[in-house]
Amino acid sequence: MVDEGTKKTLSSIPLLKTKAGPRDKELWTTRLKEEYQALIKYVQNNKEADNDWFRLESDKTGTRWFGKCWFVHNLLKYEFDLEFDIPVTYPTTAPELALPGLDGKTAKMYRGGKICLTDHFKPLWARNVPRFGIAHAMALGLGPWLAVEVPELIERGVVKYQEKSEEAK
Repeated sequence: MVDEGTKKTLSSIPLLKTKAGPRDKELWTTRLKEEYQALIKYVQNNKEADNDWFRLESDKTGTRWFGKCWFVHNLLKYEFDLEFDIPVTYPTTAPELALPGLDGKTAKMYRGGKICLTDHFKPLWARNVPRFGIAHAMALGLGPWLAVEVPELIERGVVKYQEKSEEAK
């Protein structure tokens, strides 16, 4: 069911051990350290494979995450704002990743730009609690969603390439 590339990516992301959410005070700090370690490893692996496609950071509590993700199509880089909150029932409940700039542009999205991961990713997440974390959500949720949805949105003319100004570089 899972292709070899996905298996390789998944096997290179450390699994998490601590089953703790934002309400679990000291255990949350332990979980957050594991999350950061997994994310750092995933980003390092992506850079080594010349597959760098997102930047992510959190607030001080580790409950609000934001950043950028991008997708290259026909040699053009399409960049999107990314945001999500850690649910209070985390890690039992997966985070709902949102691309607010694409809100309402595809049927595979909920209000607020939250991407639809119900059919494919959420059952996988449920089977892997508490071992999956934010890095896994990026690799198995957002990455495949971008790969399927963005080219189709571009072809339909819903998403247009915007060249960066010199000031933005």
